[in-house]
Amino acid sequence: SSETKARERLAFDELLSTQLALALIRHRRTAVAGRALQGDGSLVGPARAGLPFALTGGQEEALRDITADMAAPTRMVRLVQGDVGSGKTMVALMAMLTAVEAGAQAAIMAPTEILARQHLDSMEPICEALGLSIVLITGRDRGEERQAKRDGVAKGYVNIVIGTHALFSDDGTFGNLGLVVVDEQHRFGVAQRLKLQDKGEKADVLVMTATPIPRTLALTAYGDMDVSQIKEKPPGRKPVDTRALPAQKLDSVIEAVGRAIAKGEQVYWVCPLVADTEMMDLVSAETRADALEQRFGDKVGLVHGQMKAVEKDAVVEQFYRGQISVLVATTVIEVGVNAPNATVIVIEHAERFGLAQLHQLRGRVGRGDKPATCLLLYHAGAGGLGETAKARLNILRQTEDGFRIAEEDLALRGAGDALGTAQSGLPDFRFADLTDHRRLLEMAAADAKMVVGDDPELQTERGEALRLLLYLFSRDDAVRLLRSG
Repeated sequence: SSETKARERLAFDELLSTQLALALIRHRRTAVAGRALQGDGSLVGPARAGLPFALTGGQEEALRDITADMAAPTRMVRLVQGDVGSGKTMVALMAMLTAVEAGAQAAIMAPTEILARQHLDSMEPICEALGLSIVLITGRDRGEERQAKRDGVAKGYVNIVIGTHALFSDDGTFGNLGLVVVDEQHRFGVAQRLKLQDKGEKADVLVMTATPIPRTLALTAYGDMDVSQIKEKPPGRKPVDTRALPAQKLDSVIEAVGRAIAKGEQVYWVCPLVADTEMMDLVSAETRADALEQRFGDKVGLVHGQMKAVEKDAVVEQFYRGQISVLVATTVIEVGVNAPNATVIVIEHAERFGLAQLHQLRGRVGRGDKPATCLLLYHAGAGGLGETAKARLNILRQTEDGFRIAEEDLALRGAGDALGTAQSGLPDFRFADLTDHRRLLEMAAADAKMVVGDDPELQTERGEALRLLLYLFSRDDAVRLLRSG
């Protein structure tokens, strides 16, 4: 019908404006000289030799992309997507060592202090063996110690810097920053990426995310970056036994938790909400923690979104160190806590979580050598579980391939939800719907690429029209770039 045609036309224009904005940002970046960082293998060689197992084919491929980008005179901005446990951290470390071989400093920025500490724990032994200096910079550093660390970084004595966003606070300067690695991209939108790139003198930027993103979403959320995907998992990762159980089976789930604790293993217990509300009969994290404490005493800890970061970190740290056995949490544990001794994860109200989120959460277990289990507790209404919820739980039981799960998630839920739009850095679309308009998006991406190749300043007649398009869809950031150039 003509209405559908008209809407498709508007949707295409909207998608084109976004793709054009991203293409311009990308083009502008390649026009600015970066620095060529060419390693000689003097650090990467011994570091690889010291690893307990060889890198997987996927890791090797990502590294080839990265080292080629780093050696080129233009600036790298590359996204590495790897499923939970695909070994992104090691790839990042090898890239950082390459930067150090080339005479530069490398920095890695993690979203939370606890993750920054875990990076330090895994990287420090390797760096020390190579005779490199590595420091951790967080918002908690105070006084003389803080000053000493910052001086070492500013004078270039420190080779590798790990930190939270405190790394890039205004008084932080680097002697010679060549590579910045950003862990867990979806907390950073395009605007933050641009700001980050201004900090290092033409530093290369490598972004790592554990969220496998379908191609359609990658085009809109990360169209300004080059993308590498690590498809396979390192050897030794066992599949997680995933089961869906109705909430009525709660008692037997608690028994299973008791058995795991008796064996000295650890358990995550995830709840959807923090506090009880009259409207929803969801078991909140607080209530669940109380109930589990009556059974397991002080072996139980609780983290939720209303707590201050310092308090949260303290509890997670206790879990990480093995001082508590059960961590009851809202989804704050989604990103990256590595407790190899955790063998069971219980997810309550699993029907309320998206597929990608469930997959991320499941990836918290099965990191050690013991078999792991994921128990999805669901509450079925009077009519039983809805079709979508059923499909979701089934897909999870069938596969551990995050890329397949991401595609299915997109099909089931639509684009905004699949990334959690609020934090995804995705543009808000008024006409376009990424689920219906995938074909239009592919066309828009190709068109934008062609335009920027032929007419990067948008000077031609069509270029003028496209400037207007950018204004109409308020992609002003791109228009500003054009002017500032």
